[in-house]
Amino acid sequence: MAEYVTREEFEARVGVLEREVDGENLVTRHILEQTRRNADDLAALKTRLDRVERKVDDLGQKVDGLGQKVDAQTTGLPKIVGDVMREVLDERGHTG
Repeated sequence: MAEYVTREEFEARVGVLEREVDGENLVTRHILEQTRRNADDLAALKTRLDRVERKVDDLGQKVDGLGQKVDAQTTGLPKIVGDVMREVLDERGHTG
């Protein structure tokens, strides 16, 4: 069933709708602006994270290299100690 309204009531209702649309447009613009800002912040964070990852990778390589050097020293240490002990014993006149 159709409801008849006066011109003033119609204009008032249209005015309310126009204000609601304007309000929604403001909210939409605000959301878009915040989204852009967040995207910029995320890009900056990604760039910094990439730098940190590179530094961690470099540090990992250095630790690996250090580990290899320690392993080499560990495997060579018995020979070094044996050689030194033989020299000391030879200097003291001991024969083995």
